[in-house]
Amino acid sequence: MAKVGVQKAADLSGKSKATIQRAMKSGRLSFELDEAGDKVIDMSELERVYGPFTSKSMGESEAIIRAELQRAQDMLEVERIKMRVRGLEDQLHMTKEQLDDMREQRDLWQKQAQQIMITNQMSQKQAEDLKQELREREARERAARQRQMEERLKRQAENENATAMAEEEASAPIWARILNKIRA
Repeated sequence: MAKVGVQKAADLSGKSKATIQRAMKSGRLSFELDEAGDKVIDMSELERVYGPFTSKSMGESEAIIRAELQRAQDMLEVERIKMRVRGLEDQLHMTKEQLDDMREQRDLWQKQAQQIMITNQMSQKQAEDLKQELREREARERAARQRQMEERLKRQAENENATAMAEEEASAPIWARILNKIRA
């Protein structure tokens, strides 16, 4: 269950801070030390010693829990967006590399076509046929590269979905604990 500081315990129980501190010192009210060395009291321990809280104090407690839940949900959303951005950056990088590769291949084909035309001194008809063949080859290569790029993007999307599902599964125990705290 949730743990609260001495002042919050006093507010919730309707007792003074000094009363809470005396109960802690006498051992009537158990407490723990948090990471900062401050004394914290479990809500169930307060209820055991001072009885159930008023609806006002419970409303404040529920508001605190809801605020913590919203903060956790916001943090998860930020992490999901960061992962999506990283994935899109990777995809953009891959697309730029493919574009550079296509340009390089295009230039090589053009150079090769020019060399063939010069060295063989083909007739105009043969040169036109060669250009057409080169265009068709380029079109086939572009189509093949496009298919490869689509397959890569599809695999990357599947990986992102698997990563998102893994994140949801990894975050489930946190939510389960928070829900258990609310229900308790």
